[in-house]
Order: sequence, then structure tokens, then C-alpha cells
Amino acid sequence: METKTKKDFDAVKFARDQKDKLSEILSKMSKQEIVAYFKKIRLESRIKPSA
Repeated sequence: METKTKKDFDAVKFARDQKDKLSEILSKMSKQEIVAYFKKIRLESRIKPSA
């Protein structure tokens, strides 16, 4: 018999929400805009080691 516990964080729901959000944003962009968007995001969210 299994007992289910309440999750504080549902990873599957989070991943699906993020995919839907990104899909909505990208559907309105051209190919060049999409490339520029990902370049911008990559530069902003890059984790850099501290010196």
C-alpha cells in the first residue's frame, strides 16, 4: 500500500509551465528575433565563477 505525500514543489508541472510560457513568447517572433532572444538570455543568466 502506497501513501502519497503532498509535494512542496512539482517539477513536472513547473517544466510544463515553463515550456508553455516559452512557446507563447517564441511563437510571435521571427527566426532572427529568436536567435537574438536566446543570445541575450544566455549572457544574462550565465553563472560566472567568482575570483
